[in-house]
Amino acid sequence: MANPALKPSLLNRFRLSWNHFKSRLLLKYAFSYILIFLIPLTGVTIFVYENAVKGLRVEIEQSNVNQLNQVKNTIDTRMNELQEIAGRIAYDKHLTPYMVRDPYYSLEAIQALANYKASSSITEDLLLYFHNDSNIYSYRGSADLHVTFDTLYQFERWTPEELRRDLNETRQPMVRPAENVTVNSRVEPMLVMLVPVKPNDPYPYGTVIYLMKESNLTGVMDSILSDFSGSSYIFGPTGEVLTANSHNVNLPQDELEKLSGLEPGIHNLELDGEQHSVVSVQSEENGWTYVTTMPSFQFFSRVAHVQTLILIVFCITAITGIAAALLLAKRQYHPIRDLMEFAKMKGSGNDTPKLRNEWEWIRQTLHDYSARIDLQEPFVRNQCMLLLLKHGKPDDPEIEQMIFSTGFRYPQGQGLYFSAILSWDEPVPGKSWQERHLLQEILSNVCLPGLGAQIFGVEFSVKDQFALIISLPGDANMPIQNQMEQVIEAIQAVIREQSQLSLSIGVGMAYMDLSLLNQSFIEAAAALEHRMNRRSGQVTYFEQLAELNPAAAESFWIPRKSMLKLEQSLKQGNESVAVQMIADTIDTIQDEPLQVHLLRCICFDLLNAFLRTASELGMDGVFANIPELTSFETLEELESRLLTLAGDICAQVERNTETSESSLMDDILAYVDEQFADYTLSLEHVALKFAISTSYLSRSFKEKTGSNFSQYVWQRRVDEVIRLLENTTAPLKEIIEQVGYLDTPNFIRKFKKEIGLTPGQYRKEYALKEAAAK
Repeated sequence: MANPALKPSLLNRFRLSWNHFKSRLLLKYAFSYILIFLIPLTGVTIFVYENAVKGLRVEIEQSNVNQLNQVKNTIDTRMNELQEIAGRIAYDKHLTPYMVRDPYYSLEAIQALANYKASSSITEDLLLYFHNDSNIYSYRGSADLHVTFDTLYQFERWTPEELRRDLNETRQPMVRPAENVTVNSRVEPMLVMLVPVKPNDPYPYGTVIYLMKESNLTGVMDSILSDFSGSSYIFGPTGEVLTANSHNVNLPQDELEKLSGLEPGIHNLELDGEQHSVVSVQSEENGWTYVTTMPSFQFFSRVAHVQTLILIVFCITAITGIAAALLLAKRQYHPIRDLMEFAKMKGSGNDTPKLRNEWEWIRQTLHDYSARIDLQEPFVRNQCMLLLLKHGKPDDPEIEQMIFSTGFRYPQGQGLYFSAILSWDEPVPGKSWQERHLLQEILSNVCLPGLGAQIFGVEFSVKDQFALIISLPGDANMPIQNQMEQVIEAIQAVIREQSQLSLSIGVGMAYMDLSLLNQSFIEAAAALEHRMNRRSGQVTYFEQLAELNPAAAESFWIPRKSMLKLEQSLKQGNESVAVQMIADTIDTIQDEPLQVHLLRCICFDLLNAFLRTASELGMDGVFANIPELTSFETLEELESRLLTLAGDICAQVERNTETSESSLMDDILAYVDEQFADYTLSLEHVALKFAISTSYLSRSFKEKTGSNFSQYVWQRRVDEVIRLLENTTAPLKEIIEQVGYLDTPNFIRKFKKEIGLTPGQYRKEYALKEAAAK
């Protein structure tokens, strides 16, 4: 009976191990589901943000731009009113220098000034000054200039000297920036606007002075901007601050200069260490720049509310989705937990708790089982297949079941089975063993889906040979031999892709009964024995060996059409066709069972075809090598010599072609140089004269000269025009027509584009240089 105290200990140990696995795998599942949920949610949130938040932001920014434009229009209107008042003063008969100074009419002048002052709501005082006068006039009457600005209005920065100079020398309307002015012991920031009278007169005789409280302008701005809590500035044309409502926010001078130079629009700037949203508009009337600044978090306070709302909705949705993802992950985990417990019960009890999760534990367990099976499978399969080759279908049910499970065997009467043997010829030192091993591994199990063939490679005792067992579905619409040849060709293609080794293949006959496969293996070995009569790398079919008819050998000769095609390919220098024809001809000869004396005559006839072609091409050096060409003992040696000779002949044909082409292009170039002044000269004309195609002429002409035909003719004509301009006094039109160009304006335009001067200018430049040289 088991010890009861041992059960809790084992249970606790299992529980700890289980929790270690469970937490990691559950985290992976939960993390995956959370990602699947959060990615689209994040995309939707971003889309909503882009459309809602950014749209609201643009709306707020545009609203501030519109308000600032309204400020600009209002103040511009007030400033224009002041200039209109100055214009009316200039043409008012009561306000001429004579009327103002006359004791009798001065009262009317003072009353007129009072009326003009009353017509402007932003003007604190209106003064009229005549140049070089010691007095200044207002609605209060006449007063001494020094008394007025030393007692009544005392400016903080405008000195008496500057004041008198500005009053006498101002020629254009001018506004001084706001500054503190002491008015009857009371200090107020005020702006001064000077308007010469008459306005726009180059020689004004006086100046109208408007004094405006700064609060009047800032009040206009505040009333229009309403709930705007930032700073507002008005900059003059030269960038000075005319007035500002900064709400005790003092910006450094360099940042004020930055604000005055902004382009109209909305900007994000860092001012005094804090990010601000800045709106700037510019007046076309007087060049003033109106600017508002506000910290970005205040400017977009409504946007912040929308952002907060979107964030809250996102967080609530994300929390709900994460909870659902965790629940789903837990439910999906249950089948894996059950599989884990089942694997432990069926296993050997050697758990691997150090693995990260159950999937790895299960995978490792299955991998261990599979490794043990895979370790034995190649040896078992090779032995089964070897038995099949040597003894036919075995009687052992288990072996038969293994063969059937590979998909190698077809239902009775629906498959074809045959064997082939690969034999390596002339092994390459150092590489042979590795390449053989690679091929054997590749051919150990190959499926050819297009042909429906299944191939298994089998190692057997004969050195340098490897057997193949091939099955394919029986196709009543195609002869069996054709099916076999297609499969062997596919195998050769696989071999060529992987190796350069020379292989001979012997192929047995195909049978519909798998039990007769040993017959096909014997036939393949017999076919491979006959490879000594064929060149290496050849495929020998046992069925073809059985059908040879020696009596037909006496009537064989190389077909005339094959000889003609071979000679023509050599004459044209087509080496690829020549090589193919050589191979085909040698193959044809090898396929015939010829007597030795007839075989040699046929070979010499083939060689004579090459020698005739070489003689026609003037290759006299070939005949010096006739002893070497005729000293062949096998068809392989003859083929090697013919391939070398074909390469030499084709190279000579190519050289002859290049020589003839070079001579032809020299003749064409000489003809163009002679006839370039003929206006009928064209690419088609030259091609027709020399009996060649226009495309060939165009390509060859550019290769010869480096430029196309029309460019070359144009350059020859330009060179001739330049020569005639430098050495003759003939009229320009006559010269251009003389070189074959009938469109004079077009020629002059193209000449100037290329040379930089018109032909007439070029002739003058050349004449001046010649005169200077003398």
